[in-house]
Amino acid sequence: MKKILLILLLSLSINAQQHYTYLIDEYDKVIELEAKIISKIAKDILKDKEINLFIPDIKDIDKKVYSKKVHIVDSCDKANFIFVKYTSNLGNCYKINEKHLFTNNYKRLLHNHQYVGAFFWSKSRPNIIFVKDRLSKNNIILSDEYKQFVEDYNED
Repeated sequence: MKKILLILLLSLSINAQQHYTYLIDEYDKVIELEAKIISKIAKDILKDKEINLFIPDIKDIDKKVYSKKVHIVDSCDKANFIFVKYTSNLGNCYKINEKHLFTNNYKRLLHNHQYVGAFFWSKSRPNIIFVKDRLSKNNIILSDEYKQFVEDYNED
């Protein structure tokens, strides 16, 4: 009886380990897609400039994945593109108007006029939105491939 119980526990443990690894791999793939999209957006906004990306409260897995695509900086002072993913608090970022702000939260995009756009997941699909007036205000000219993502909001 003890041997059967031991074999059962061992097989459950191995099976659980495989599922856990699967979840981590899937999470990595989502972050890789996100990093690819954000880095492309940053490159297209900044044109020929080197991208210095700052993500407030960045997690280690994000840093590992994003650093394969762009240069990650540890403060907003060194950044020229900021992706607010985990928090709405930008900490000591005083010169925000010199940075290009992007968020992963649609409501934050609507309520904070400093953000030029958002990248977020909805129903397991990636969504990209740029606000037309904010692009103009920041002298950002995007290629026609982004035309479908630019929306005109009334910003009274």
